[in-house]
Amino acid sequence: MNQTTHPTPTLVTLQNWYAMPLMDLVYQAATIHRQHFASDDIQRCVLLSIKTGGCPEDCGYCSQSSHHQADIDKTPLLSLEEVREKAEEAKAIGATRFCMGAAWRNPKDGESFDRVIEMVKTVRGLGMEACVTLGMLSPDQAKRLKEAGLTAYNHNLDTSRDHYDNIVHTRTYDDRIKTLRAVSDADISVCCGGILGMGESEADRLGLLFELTKLSVVPESIPINLLVPIEGTPLADQPPVDPFQVIRLIAVTRLAFPKARVRLSAGRDKMEPTYQTLCFLAGANSIFYGDKLLTAPNPSSSDDASLLEKLGLPVPEGARKVGYSGRKMKLPLSV
Repeated sequence: MNQTTHPTPTLVTLQNWYAMPLMDLVYQAATIHRQHFASDDIQRCVLLSIKTGGCPEDCGYCSQSSHHQADIDKTPLLSLEEVREKAEEAKAIGATRFCMGAAWRNPKDGESFDRVIEMVKTVRGLGMEACVTLGMLSPDQAKRLKEAGLTAYNHNLDTSRDHYDNIVHTRTYDDRIKTLRAVSDADISVCCGGILGMGESEADRLGLLFELTKLSVVPESIPINLLVPIEGTPLADQPPVDPFQVIRLIAVTRLAFPKARVRLSAGRDKMEPTYQTLCFLAGANSIFYGDKLLTAPNPSSSDDASLLEKLGLPVPEGARKVGYSGRKMKLPLSV
């Protein structure tokens, strides 16, 4: 593969990569990775729930859906002061991107959306990248977020087009793509990935990657979430994904998107250090920091500092001393 030219892969190409012997696949992915990123470049992000619960969508993985019976504490939109405090705490442990999620189908114009705009400005004023995930957006809302300085907008496709209707019924696949188009038209970076472990096949996972290749703008970051089964949701009894399948998918993602951040997201607390290391070797180069993530524990910043140190990677001094307390967050299992 040439460093300067990288044609969009076909579905057959993705399938052929995935079928390679694992060591050859990881070697190719690591080679492509080093052409575009330094070996010690692991992006650190923190996620904060700024509004929790009561979402009218019925996403089968989500504890915040009003259609399900998950035990969560619903909370209103945070104040600007609360968000500033948590962003400053995130910066202190070495996070470079601060992500904010609200359990909305789509934000309504008015005081709440105006407050989110001010949150974005506050985070940017601290010298951090800002990302939000608020549900479906209108072109005008995307434009306002861009003017506020938003770095990226997260809106996942979740799974393949074929498997999607088994997971979500209140929002179509094309609804999601329409929001991604509004985001890219506003010149905001697209953060878009999916969730593994929702009863999909390995072919579905490759189908998700293929859908990402067809977006009008290549995603700047691709979150790879592992389903964290939550009691009271339809997917509460799903078994874990085979680690080797996860590593394969990360490697194929790196080959398909050489310049994207590939982010280990939900479910990382269940990954042993060696498992995470193989994911980094295969092309992952972004993680979520903080003791709490979504409805499940996340490795503490001190645990992550220990892992990064063992790998010979830079460790922010603040991460050695302070765990990100954040707030006991209960977000959708997708970031």
